[in-house]
Amino acid sequence: MNDFIVALGLVLVVEGVVYALAPGHLKEFMRKAQEIPDQSLRLGGVAAMGLGVLIVWLVRSLSG
Repeated sequence: MNDFIVALGLVLVVEGVVYALAPGHLKEFMRKAQEIPDQSLRLGGVAAMGLGVLIVWLVRSLSG
């Protein structure tokens, strides 16, 4: 559970950095994202989740 809370905190840090450093770019990306088909966004989300799971698994397996 501790690792989950740390991971959630890191997600919030990354989100906060994007909003703090490039709010205009983020707004423009969100406008453009509305033109992307749902299926493409869904596929990108699934790919990101898979990559995240792979990274966590690799780090856990290499750290013992």
